[in-house]
Amino acid sequence: MATVIDVAAYILREYGPMTTMKLQKLVFYSQAESLSRHGRPLFSDDFQAWRGGPVCTTLYAQHRGKFIIRDGELPAIHGTLNGTEQNIIDTVCSVLAAQTGNQLSARTHSERPWIEARNGLPASAPCNTVISKSSMESYYQTNPVLR
Repeated sequence: MATVIDVAAYILREYGPMTTMKLQKLVFYSQAESLSRHGRPLFSDDFQAWRGGPVCTTLYAQHRGKFIIRDGELPAIHGTLNGTEQNIIDTVCSVLAAQTGNQLSARTHSERPWIEARNGLPASAPCNTVISKSSMESYYQTNPVLR
């Protein structure tokens, strides 16, 4: 199984520098695509329902304090993703990488996994509740990531 850092590093290598917000959301949607289409996670880490949208704290710890992140700035092991994993990521990024981090964040704010994890909190309130993989899988099976 890939790690969240491997997935993020692959995205940076293939799609270039981007904001950390955008990277978090592309990694989130890659996980959602794997769960909903293949019935298994791409990586084991979870996302929390932060006010800016889903954030994986393992990935956040690697880019904290940065606005833009580039290829080579994450401690990933190149070549650890198999073809299926790369295909999942490429499928997501081919559609969503043209959007900004703010656009992707706004999208997550309208979707059930983030909304339910926040349990009625205002969008501006801090929150560290985990967005369950089961909620991601069930939601994105009926509301595809690539719509």
